[in-house]
This record gives sequence, structure tokens and C-alpha cells, in this order.
Amino acid sequence: MLIFLLSSAVNPAKISPRQAEKVLSEEKLRYEVSFLADSLCTGRATGTVGCGIAGFWISRQFRAAGLRQFDGSWFRSFIYGGYRGNNVVGYLPGKNTGRYILIGAHYDGMGTIGNVMYPGADSNASGVAALLSLAEMFARLKMLGKDYPGGIIFVAFDGKKLNMSGATEIARLLGHGEIKDPETGEPITPDKVHYMVNIDQVGGTISPLTPGRSDYLMMLSDEKTGRRHALEAANGQYFLGLDIDFSYYGSRDFTRLFYERISDQRPFMEKGIPSVMFTSGISMRNNKPYDDASSIDYPVLLKRILLMYHYIIRLL
Repeated sequence: MLIFLLSSAVNPAKISPRQAEKVLSEEKLRYEVSFLADSLCTGRATGTVGCGIAGFWISRQFRAAGLRQFDGSWFRSFIYGGYRGNNVVGYLPGKNTGRYILIGAHYDGMGTIGNVMYPGADSNASGVAALLSLAEMFARLKMLGKDYPGGIIFVAFDGKKLNMSGATEIARLLGHGEIKDPETGEPITPDKVHYMVNIDQVGGTISPLTPGRSDYLMMLSDEKTGRRHALEAANGQYFLGLDIDFSYYGSRDFTRLFYERISDQRPFMEKGIPSVMFTSGISMRNNKPYDDASSIDYPVLLKRILLMYHYIIRLL
């Protein structure tokens, strides 16, 4: 009843994307990264109890944000190399059931090797914190009366460290029509997915694009389909002023490597889905035992999430 009153009391024509920004805070981001990087999750290696705890916790955050389940479950399980992985999937409906955007970030990590745990705060608890923030922001805007042109699918991928097996499984399910719209029951197929947005390592600031500037972000995409002008427009309109690059530190070879080969957008690109990847790049802290919650620059992470949010609104 409260949600109905809130949504009906607001004139949809006056709804501003900025109204959802209030759900963001540095404290919340710190809590989310700290939980995923905690010893309770043991580094989140696929198939471990710690990764299972992380996946269940993410599903609770999806529920709290107001997302919907697919077929009565938050999980899509798969087997790869003898390991059982669990993708966590949630949904926000839109008015056009033939058009969707998929936003994803992997939550698995290196785990514990020997007696050494790899917390994976930047890789990729930072990306999951961004994913959860975006889910909550888009859900909040919808609660206020925003009617999105299409549906938004949120996925926390497992199995990134196992040859992108979690993202590959979701792409496979789409290709076979095995993911169905919770409202219509119609299959969501690759031709209906308008964009895929992948978030992978967005919390670091020690490897800037420009010396002395920690407020930066890279978006890797195909030049023709990436809507790069939309990112630049959002960066200026909302006075975020981030230092943006559309390459991986200016390297053509590394740009191709991260965009076309070794990141979770690749299986979707192979299905013909236009895809983009957001990252702050690999630093000397990534995939190290000291990639813990203290390694994240939370004020900059917050600004990056805001930029991604306003960019994705333009994609819708």
C-alpha cells in the first residue's frame, strides 16, 4: 500500500533520475565490499562454501532492492570443470517486453590458496557493489513511477575465474530461449537484448589515466554501438567530471584483449548483443592477498556508479 501511494502521488512527467541518487552512500559501498572481501566468504572461489555465502547474500540484496525472480528463483546453476557455479539473477520489468538491457558483474574470486586468502575487494567486490547500487537506484526510480521502455536484467556472474563460465551459461540460456520474462512468460532471446553492460574492477585509483587524477573510468566498447557520446554527455550534464577513456590506457592490443577476449561481455558479443565494459583497470593490488576493503577509493567508486547509472538511463 505504501509503495502504491508513493508511486501514485508522483507525476511521472516530473520524475528525475536524480531522485534515485539518494540511495547511494560511501558507507553502504564500504559495507558491501567489506562483506564480500571478508574471511567469511573465503575469497569466493567457485564451488566453495564462501562463494555460496556470497551468492546467497547477493540474492538477499536483490530482494531488498525490489527486483523480481525468474521462475521463482534467484539462481541459475551450472557445472564447469567439476565445479558447481551459481549465477544470481534479478529483474525489473519495463513496458516493452521485446526489449531488455542486461547489467552484470562477476562475484567469484581466487579463493584461498594454501593458507592465503585473496579477498578480491577490487576484483570484483567493487563491481558487485556497483551492480547492487544500480539495481537499487533503478528500482527506486520505478517505485516513484518511472516506467522503463524495456526490462532490466541484473546478473551477478559466478565462474569468471573459470573461463567466464557463468557469463557463458547465461548467454547460452538466452540463445536457447530458456530465460523467460516473469510477466509474459515469453522467452528472452539475444535479439531482444538491446545492450549488455559489464562491470569489472571499478574501485581502484592507483593506476590513473592522467598522472595525479584519481577520478577516472574506462569504458571499452565497439565504436559504432557503444554510445560513447552518451557517456560523455552524462559526465558533463551531472557535473561528475571524471577522466574518461575509451581504450585500455591507450593500448590497442590490451583494449582488444580485455574487451574481446577475457571479460564477461565476450559471450554476449558472440551472440550479437552490443556490449560495453566499465573498468578502472588492473593495478598491482589486484589478485593479491592485500586486495582488501581498504584498497578501494569509495568517493571515486560512488562517482563512477553515478556515471554508469546516468549512462544506462540513456541506453534505455
